[in-house]
Amino acid sequence: MPKEESTKNGLGDLAAKAGELTIGGDLCVRRLGFGAMRITGEGVWGPPKKRDEAVRVLRRAVELGINLIDTADSYGPSVSEELISEALYPYPQGLVIATKGGFDRPGPGVWKENGRPEHLRAACEGSLKRLRLQQIDLYQLHRIDPKVPVDDQLGTLKDLQSEGKIRHIGLSEVSVQQIQHARSIMNVVSVQNRYSLADRSSEDVLDYCEKENLGFIPWFPLAAGALSGKSSTIQRVAAKFKATPSQVALAWLLERSPVMLPIPGTSSVGHLEENVAAAALKLDSSGMQELEKAA
Repeated sequence: MPKEESTKNGLGDLAAKAGELTIGGDLCVRRLGFGAMRITGEGVWGPPKKRDEAVRVLRRAVELGINLIDTADSYGPSVSEELISEALYPYPQGLVIATKGGFDRPGPGVWKENGRPEHLRAACEGSLKRLRLQQIDLYQLHRIDPKVPVDDQLGTLKDLQSEGKIRHIGLSEVSVQQIQHARSIMNVVSVQNRYSLADRSSEDVLDYCEKENLGFIPWFPLAAGALSGKSSTIQRVAAKFKATPSQVALAWLLERSPVMLPIPGTSSVGHLEENVAAAALKLDSSGMQELEKAA
């Protein structure tokens, strides 16, 4: 992309300031990614109201140095993956597109687990086609379907990996016990659980990932705006560091663990730039402690 575009607003390769994380031994990514769920329509259903803006958001994310984009076949469904391909193909060298499978989408805001092997295989094949890839760098089981034997679900991903369609495998919304079981069957390189300053119910999973050097990708990292300023503590810390509450919440995540890889999403270029600017924000120990006590 043109150099003059990449340095627009003086932000340049800002995501690099978040540092890097190597996933699976060979995927080197910046520790601030982009979650591509919100570039779809309301209820994560259908096309976005502003398609051109969605395309601009994706291109701007790459210009700002983000090299991991997280999506799923269920976002739209299919819409998010199609927009990523439209906006970024042919992909810049080093860009990692992580996607997921394991849900049916019967309607707006409706999510139903589907871990049947035939569904997972079809989901992966569909993602490859929409994203115009020969191999998906990181393919994640979106949820473990309680209606299907877990080993059948994990075994399907392992087979897809053996066939060369998946490079690395990740899990989403899992317990430590479930991760351990999955790792007895196949190599798991990342975990994507809900986690933020306001919701640390996956603290034990994060600690396990840090111990085992697995990437931890927190979804809902800003609690859908709940951390944008309602807490007087977050407002106070934000004022101290001349930052926004959202930037403080993201900076806290980056400081919390070296395996943390937040993926805040948005449908606005302005909000994207605000989020990525958090990569340059370094909280001191007193700021970290103040935030943790207030959460």
